[in-house]
Amino acid sequence: MPLIVKNKQAVVFKLKEPSKITTVIPTAKEFLHNGEHLVAVPHKPDETLVMRNLGYDIPSPMNLYYPYNGRFKPFDAQKTTAEFASMNRRCFILNSMGLGKTITTLWAIDYLQKIGAVHRVLVICPISVMERTWADEIFRSFPEMNVNVLYGTRTKRKQLLAQDADIYIINTDAIKIIMDDLEIRPDIDLIVIDELALFRNSSSDRWKSANEICNRQLGGTRRVWGLTGSPTPNSPADAFGQIKLVTPDSPGFPRYYGRFRDMVMTQVSQFRYVPKQDAAETVAKYMQPAIRFALDDVVDLPPQIITQRTVTLSGEQKKAYHSMVDKLRAELENGDIQAVNEGVKASKLLQIACGVAYGTDENGQDVSIQLDCKQRYETVDEVINESEGKTIVFVPFSGALAALCNYLMDAGHTVAVVDGSTPKRDRDEIFYDFQNSEDPRVIVANPAAMSHGLTLTAATTIVWFGACYSNEVYQQACARVRRPGQKRSTVIVQIISTPLEEKIYKRIEDRQSLQGLLLDIVRDNPDA
Repeated sequence: MPLIVKNKQAVVFKLKEPSKITTVIPTAKEFLHNGEHLVAVPHKPDETLVMRNLGYDIPSPMNLYYPYNGRFKPFDAQKTTAEFASMNRRCFILNSMGLGKTITTLWAIDYLQKIGAVHRVLVICPISVMERTWADEIFRSFPEMNVNVLYGTRTKRKQLLAQDADIYIINTDAIKIIMDDLEIRPDIDLIVIDELALFRNSSSDRWKSANEICNRQLGGTRRVWGLTGSPTPNSPADAFGQIKLVTPDSPGFPRYYGRFRDMVMTQVSQFRYVPKQDAAETVAKYMQPAIRFALDDVVDLPPQIITQRTVTLSGEQKKAYHSMVDKLRAELENGDIQAVNEGVKASKLLQIACGVAYGTDENGQDVSIQLDCKQRYETVDEVINESEGKTIVFVPFSGALAALCNYLMDAGHTVAVVDGSTPKRDRDEIFYDFQNSEDPRVIVANPAAMSHGLTLTAATTIVWFGACYSNEVYQQACARVRRPGQKRSTVIVQIISTPLEEKIYKRIEDRQSLQGLLLDIVRDNPDA
């Protein structure tokens, strides 16, 4: 039996024929000890895989040696996941939303870079998580790492890629911009695809660009890790593009989409397919190697997880927002903003962040004006697709509620709407169906219309589309899913675009009063 020498991070063999090891593992070293011929092999992932293939039962090395730096002490599930990633050049990380796939992946990256197994990394992710999720986590937990966020004009992205960095981050639809540059960068030897399900359509331009850098350039030698909590958001056939991107050589995996669709779906009419009974098993068979922990598998998690998604205001929103800030600053100087009307004034900024502004028509009547808010809509869609159960989306402003509802229905979700105008009979029917039937999967609601008394434990996820300027309403609304009968962990997702929203959630977290918040923002923060 081989001996693990931890202080040397090596595996030592006593063999009659050392060449059995040294000829297949170039890093192995033969040496004499007390007259015996021994072989020492670095205890690293690649060497461990070879030793296992030779029939030796060697433990994975990462959790024996890696100190797990960063802000957080890892859960057991996170350590298992990080070690799994370190041992697989190509794999799927399918852990639920809320289990920290970002920090887990970064631990594995840090370990592999420290042992020289990985040099530079490209992270491909949605715009909403480039800065505030990936870049921020690297900055806070791995300050020694150099990270470049490849965002801006084509020229700027290429310039940032040309600069030295340990990790490069680029948004999902911009890969084509740097494809040619990546072809001559063998040092970028790990591709991490966050929200892999966005690449489920193998005929899309984004998939073709990703396939070029993952499987065509450099002979397909790059490591590729695909991250998603929901690999089949619409149908089991969604898995095809993801498997073909990450593990295209999976044994028995069909070459063409139609063949895979026929393996997991049954055609019931000219344009309609339904999943086969064994569809999930078929997907799991080919989506390998993979690891998945659900929220409820992780006993050392808190019962409710709060996370944030940062999105960028559109051009229309920025213009309206800064115009309103200037107006409020002038009102503050004139003494027109008081504690009694502060919430009303703050709502004007929060409404703009949610894609709606209010004005007057030619008759002097108040009208709502819809602003471009696509990125916030897309973020809600992403969260719903990741959710383990049903989802409640709280929208504090009626003017923004209908537009979001229409977007989500166009995206294929079954949606019910609850606001102040919804009759009691309709509300009762919506809540009953939500709890007891397959549909609706999503409720879009004004939080004040359902913040007390309701039990909606069919939901595992609450999304705050916009910040609520009432601590009580916020706490009561979040409590709808943490009620007797809830057997699963739940996730609260706060969407943020502005300093005002960020500070509101911070005060809510600390159970502080929101009074005076707007005054501080407008007076002291020029970027408000």
